Amino acid sequence: MLIRFGYEISVNCQQPTPMISLLALRDERLSDLRMPDTVMTTPEVPTSLYRDLFGNTCRRFVAPAGDLTLMADGVIADSGLTDPVDWSAQETPIANLPDDTLVYLLGSRYCETDRLSQLAWDMFGHIAPGWGRVQAICDFVHNHIRFDYQNARNTRTAYEAWQEGTGVCRDFTHLGIALCRCMNIPARYINGYLGDIGVPVVLPMDFSAWMEVYVGGRWMTFDPRNNQPRIGRIVVARGRDAADVPLLHSFGPHMLTGFKVWCEEVQALPAEGSPHS
Repeated sequence: MLIRFGYEISVNCQQPTPMISLLALRDERLSDLRMPDTVMTTPEVPTSLYRDLFGNTCRRFVAPAGDLTLMADGVIADSGLTDPVDWSAQETPIANLPDDTLVYLLGSRYCETDRLSQLAWDMFGHIAPGWGRVQAICDFVHNHIRFDYQNARNTRTAYEAWQEGTGVCRDFTHLGIALCRCMNIPARYINGYLGDIGVPVVLPMDFSAWMEVYVGGRWMTFDPRNNQPRIGRIVVARGRDAADVPLLHSFGPHMLTGFKVWCEEVQALPAEGSPHS
């Protein structure tokens, strides 16, 4: 299938302000692009790219004083299959884990393993290691947190999400990651596009957060917020938690004045230059 995806984000700055955006597809999916998600800025400003420690594509630029809009619009080919499920997948003993997974066992800015360790072992220690244990964690988080945009807070941690029982997709993800790490299962944070393909459409569209967990000797997708296999995930950035993958990092004050995201199945490539409706 073909999926059209993109964003239009506008900010206002009182003075020229350096920024970094993590909004571009990761390199692993570039070969699937059928229409490149070329970034345009209004007004036009020079930008440059680099890769961070997690392999994410980061864009540097200086936002001018006044209004700035960033926009990208692309089409990607997707298998149309739902997230793979493997109930036979086993956990890997810590001594046998690949070196690059070990960082995803440690506590991080939003995932306080030290504060949640006893809770995790009390709740999930009796469950057989493997896929079933990770799914039990997802089930708990999905049922424990009530999704509510009105209660979004960008400083909320996994421990606070557990205490407060409310939040948005990043809070579901942080709590799921923290509980997995407490059980010695590597887990990492994903930011990306997830359109409502094969499920009822819920508007407005936004970027989504989910997690990848190392089971069965590979990274597998789990989504505590939706808690069901979904179609058409497009990974933008990976990290330890949301602190590593901000959509927009500003080295100075700015005001968000516009935010629009789209991700939907299309039957054909759009005509050249046709805007997203």
